Amino acid sequence: MRVIILTNSSENRWFVDNDKLYINLPLDFNMAVNLGYLGRNKNECMYDIENNVITRVVQTGASANRLVQIYENDKNQMIVQFIDSTPAEKEWKKVFSFISEWFDFEQDLSPFYEMAKGDALLEKPVQEFRGLRVIGVPDLFEALCWGVLGQQINLGFAYTLKRQFVEKFGHSIERDGRKYWVFPSYNQIAKLTPGDLADIKMTVKKSEYIIGIAQLMDRGELSKEKLLELDFKDAEKTLIKIRGIGPWTANYVLMRCLRFPTAFPIDDVGLHNAIKFLKGSENKPTKEELIKLSANWSDWQAYATFYLWRVLY
Repeated sequence: MRVIILTNSSENRWFVDNDKLYINLPLDFNMAVNLGYLGRNKNECMYDIENNVITRVVQTGASANRLVQIYENDKNQMIVQFIDSTPAEKEWKKVFSFISEWFDFEQDLSPFYEMAKGDALLEKPVQEFRGLRVIGVPDLFEALCWGVLGQQINLGFAYTLKRQFVEKFGHSIERDGRKYWVFPSYNQIAKLTPGDLADIKMTVKKSEYIIGIAQLMDRGELSKEKLLELDFKDAEKTLIKIRGIGPWTANYVLMRCLRFPTAFPIDDVGLHNAIKFLKGSENKPTKEELIKLSANWSDWQAYATFYLWRVLY
């Protein structure tokens, strides 16, 4: 029996058939390119990719977590299959919402691609990685932790710290001898002290920052919902006021979690290295040069940054 469940959109974006979720993909989406980004580091602990199939845990309720597999068919559809048991209808909706946000399905990239055609920096990355989306981090606490963990260290070491943090404080679903992890909740981390994080190879300051963020969220002073009620500048200011969050971390979270298209981590080392590489320059761009180079990126700074980052991997 076929069951069809539609979103509020005028398009038939998704339906369920034979206990599989089918998502009609946007035309400007390339699964292979997005898998290339998701697979950029083998130490990623929040999902596995094998034979072009993503396996990960998705939260479907306050304390409900389900293991799913995600892959593409030959009809420009993404298929999501629960691999432990048949879900309830509300769980399908939760999974669709998560995946849609993860891959930024609602964003029409046509204006971005039009803008990038004549851009000296973006033209080549857009040609090479067309169909790439800004892969999100939908959970605010996870996004903030990832931003803090990545401060002033290389990407490889940041992944090591995240794995240590997740495996120590998260929980997992085990299948076929593999563990699939759920990111620790802010409620749990809020109860800890820096000493509880001592065997993770991060600085004491980073431990304090993460615990402080968790405590703000636990007290209800910080939430994704509250930040999304603000405009970009006010959301940025709110984040920067938090201990341990500077402009780079704030814009990283505004870009990958809160989905502000104007988020622009202008001081990012990776961004500087990508521009240096594309320009064939021996020196990284100055801030003044960056402002000039990005003058035409209005309303697309987040996507421009993400495509430039992709050049490095």
